[in-house]
Amino acid sequence: MSARTSADPRDPARDIPEATVARLPVYLRALTTLADGGTRTCSSEELATAAGVNSAKLRKDLSYLGSYGTRGVGYDVDYLRYQIAREIGVTQDWPVVIVGIGNLGHALANYSGFRSRGFRVVALLDADPSRHQEVVAGVDVRPFDDLERIVRDHGVAIGVIATPAVAAQDVADRMVANGIRSILNFAPVVLSVPDDVDVRKVDLSIELQILAYHEQRKGATA
Repeated sequence: MSARTSADPRDPARDIPEATVARLPVYLRALTTLADGGTRTCSSEELATAAGVNSAKLRKDLSYLGSYGTRGVGYDVDYLRYQIAREIGVTQDWPVVIVGIGNLGHALANYSGFRSRGFRVVALLDADPSRHQEVVAGVDVRPFDDLERIVRDHGVAIGVIATPAVAAQDVADRMVANGIRSILNFAPVVLSVPDDVDVRKVDLSIELQILAYHEQRKGATA
């Protein structure tokens, strides 16, 4: 799924590359940190350093959004932050449902950063009846069979899967059948979904293995 730019963010004539889309949240986080520290304007070099990219790449990425910098002055931090937030769609609240309230599900439900970044957890679901008496971060854990009603009542836009791998495909199928078209998958399995459904996969074990590879290479070089 590509983001849009120009005066009308839905303009199909201006596609933003996926690599740029993936970096926009990083720029947004860096701008938020700068703003919280009292910075009102910053240069492309300062923003690039805060985001951990080179300044040429940052300037090219931001060029897809429009011209928001002023030569000799730099970027207005609050204004650029708003423009990026608008481009990636987090100037509004997105209703989110989390399925699978084990250790990872608990951690996600308690993550305070969701609301400040435009996401509102409206329901926590689990198939295990023993969890249905729990309240996590002020939200009741409900039966997974309530999914259809919750999607309908809250207009859920995004589903998060934090179940064991064996259950993930069934959960995804139910989400898709009930109209959810964006899924964040933490289960260690590749999901099969229709072409119009976007899935982002987060696999912590793979990230650790990549780090292990680099550590091994460092040891061999030394």
